Amino acid sequence: MPHQPKMSRDDRRDQILRIAAGEFADGGLRGTSTEAIAQQAGITQAYIFRIFGTKKALFLEVMTSAFDRLTTGMCEAAGDATGREALSLMGARYYELLDDRSSLLLQLQGFAACGDPEVRDAVRTSFGRMWTTVAEVTGLDAVTIKAFLAFGMLLNNAAALEISEVTDPWGDGVQTRIRPGLFDHITSETNR
Repeated sequence: MPHQPKMSRDDRRDQILRIAAGEFADGGLRGTSTEAIAQQAGITQAYIFRIFGTKKALFLEVMTSAFDRLTTGMCEAAGDATGREALSLMGARYYELLDDRSSLLLQLQGFAACGDPEVRDAVRTSFGRMWTTVAEVTGLDAVTIKAFLAFGMLLNNAAALEISEVTDPWGDGVQTRIRPGLFDHITSETNR
């Protein structure tokens, strides 16, 4: 193990979180080794467990942070706007945030690991926070929010597939941007 300069506990914790985010984004909860994370950080696995307790706790922290970055980013983008204007601003930011491949894959890894009740609870909480944020900021009805987040999930999958590399017409169709007016026809009244 190469000699690493002395770090404060907080700096070491941040380093582990950065490394773990990349590893878990690629391998998920089950396929990621704390040994690989420890090697990259130049520390022992025992030190990781001393800080985080378990591999699952470390996964939950980086996965939840990925959801929070998306939710916070959309909220910030809306600013003081409400209604469909806020939704449009949130959608534009959502699209931009898909460039953060590790965060995107961490969210998808969270969904994939929902067979574990603890992970499922954390993903539910994170997704619920996203839903609540969109609802509170926009003031829009549940059907519109559902359509917005469903469209976002399609964009997540497209980004994970690196759809920009697909030259078929369906690839272009999937890359449709969220633009003002996209959800104007979707309301509780028109979709019961």
